[in-house]
Amino acid sequence: MEAARNDDELLHAGELEIRPGDGLVLAAGRAVTLSVREFQLLCALVRRQGGIVARHDLYRAVWGGELRDGDRSIDVYVHKLRVKLDSALPGWHHIHTHVGFGYRFSPEPSHPFHTNATPTQQDPGTTPAA
Repeated sequence: MEAARNDDELLHAGELEIRPGDGLVLAAGRAVTLSVREFQLLCALVRRQGGIVARHDLYRAVWGGELRDGDRSIDVYVHKLRVKLDSALPGWHHIHTHVGFGYRFSPEPSHPFHTNATPTQQDPGTTPAA
């Protein structure tokens, strides 16, 4: 009964729609191609949306075992997933790192470091352009 319920499960996060039973991710209605591990990682993060998920909990959920000291698998796959989500939904940031704690999934608008409205520091010897 639990497996049947999970197959019908539908997850939403911002412009993302995830269909775990179908292995399908849609970003603003367009399919996103993910590996099996990337897909499992995304599902694990979205199910705990807004909360920080420890690296060892993610490893257990995706790889089904215990995270060994020095294993960087989670970090590598989070990076791959970030790149794909950023490409599918430019202007949004989905996975946030909490150093020493883990990762948090929360769709938030990206903030460029500099925009035309960002004041820049001028050389003291120059005058602003008119």
